[in-house]
Amino acid sequence: MLEHTFIHIPGIGPKTERYLWRRGILTWKHFLRNKKTLLSHTRDAFVRQNLESSLENRDNIRFFQDRLSSADIWRVFDRFKDKTVYLDIETSGLYQGVDEITVIGLYDGKTAKTFVKGINLDEFESEITSYQLIITFNGAQFDLPFIRRQFPHISLPPAHIDLRFFLKKLGYKGGLKAIEKSFGLSRASTIDGMDGYEAVLLWKAYQWGDESALDRLILYNTADIVHLKPLMERGYQEMRARLLSFKRIQ
Repeated sequence: MLEHTFIHIPGIGPKTERYLWRRGILTWKHFLRNKKTLLSHTRDAFVRQNLESSLENRDNIRFFQDRLSSADIWRVFDRFKDKTVYLDIETSGLYQGVDEITVIGLYDGKTAKTFVKGINLDEFESEITSYQLIITFNGAQFDLPFIRRQFPHISLPPAHIDLRFFLKKLGYKGGLKAIEKSFGLSRASTIDGMDGYEAVLLWKAYQWGDESALDRLILYNTADIVHLKPLMERGYQEMRARLLSFKRIQ
């Protein structure tokens, strides 16, 4: 999808991008190889210059992060999916007057890693630097601000896709658990129906000495991050198909 994209170029919005697609200019290379005037002589030269820079930077996610809005950053997913991490946090929920991160889960599409307060939470700060794209559900309002407060010097991946808002554009409403069910995803019986409040209670139980409560909390957190991957992949395909469904100009 990234090389179908033209809206990262100053002066090109969704209407102009769609006009180019309908003219058969589906990718950057189509535009660069075209010999006819598409917009105007001056604008075409400007677009070509920007597209040449885009090709040179197609593996530089910061280049596109700086040029795409938060609503359109999903277009980089396929290009950078091998450098993507899915993230979710759990917190203490103001237990004893303190609200802090208790568990952070990371999933790279193959392996899930868990960072737990009092065990290895400090290792998260170096681990997260391995990725270029981070995917969350409601992370823009909750997970990432929380992480920045607790790790004030952290260097998070430069690009972020929040599935709460991305999937809402496709018509999927509600919380993560409700959307999972609409995608046909299920959870283990031991955590099915659990919510964030119960996650807080599990952390309290662990602090009181129940080691099995931590195991269950990690299982709950891992289900969150593992399910983000199919949600992102299907959402990406649906959005791409919707965007590129148009009639060509004859």
